[in-house]
Amino acid sequence: MVGVNRALEDFLKTILPEDHILLKEPMDRHTTFRTGGPVDCLVTVDTQEQLSETLSYLRKTGCDFFLLGNGSNLLVGDKGYRGVAVRLGKEFAGIRVRGERLEAGAGAALGAAAAAAWEAGLSGLEFASGIPGTIGGAVRMNAGAYGGEMAQIVETVRVMTPEGRILTLDKEAMEFCYRGSIVRRQPYVVLQTCMRLKAGEKEAIGGRMQELSRRRREKQPLEFPSAGSTFKRPEGHYAGKLIMDAGLAGKSCGGARISEKHCGFIINADHAKAADIAMLIEETQRTVRDKFGITLEPEVILLGDF
Repeated sequence: MVGVNRALEDFLKTILPEDHILLKEPMDRHTTFRTGGPVDCLVTVDTQEQLSETLSYLRKTGCDFFLLGNGSNLLVGDKGYRGVAVRLGKEFAGIRVRGERLEAGAGAALGAAAAAAWEAGLSGLEFASGIPGTIGGAVRMNAGAYGGEMAQIVETVRVMTPEGRILTLDKEAMEFCYRGSIVRRQPYVVLQTCMRLKAGEKEAIGGRMQELSRRRREKQPLEFPSAGSTFKRPEGHYAGKLIMDAGLAGKSCGGARISEKHCGFIINADHAKAADIAMLIEETQRTVRDKFGITLEPEVILLGDF
């Protein structure tokens, strides 16, 4: 990995306010697992121009970097990450309703977008109201829950290419698949998404959101830090049931534990280290593979040195 040097620091200070540049920033403050070591530098870019200049310089100098959303699908190693975390700020957090379309910046929270749709009497985004991610991350991985997913409602996505060009991709060009899209396979950066929703009764929309919230509270270990579902759903199976049937409910590694409430969740039960969670992920994969011949693929992205 290529980390941050003084030249990079000096460059960032020419295009960003100093309070938008955080050195040796602990990632337990920025991930829903609430654990992880420091990144060399975390920068917040407020405009498209700042984003383009920052990414261009990072690529030109060979510095490692990643885009940070809400940290809801990320585990950073205890020894940290030698590189830059780039977070989208003000310009990328806007949400606007135009008739039956909802436009949202990549940095906008999914929950805020769902609330805006409800306020406007628009249906189709209820499934996302309890997902703790950003629009950009949701589009990238085609986030979904309770029978809904982003692919069902996305009309267009505006992205930035590595060369700094802006493209508008329609649903077909996005190549959505289960927990994936072209943005996960190509080095595009999501800037904004336009979603096509449907007019509905505000009371019914709110009721559906409340019902899904109740189901989440009843079935998911929301009282503990986690990254949601740890593994993708294997074709023809459910990861949580495979893990339960393998006898792993309550299995611990250090402060990490497989939730007894929902075995598809690995939780930070007691000040877990990132290494605890990573080891438990590996042990779960190994046990399920040995018992059932099925390889579980993590939804969680592991980054840095463990």
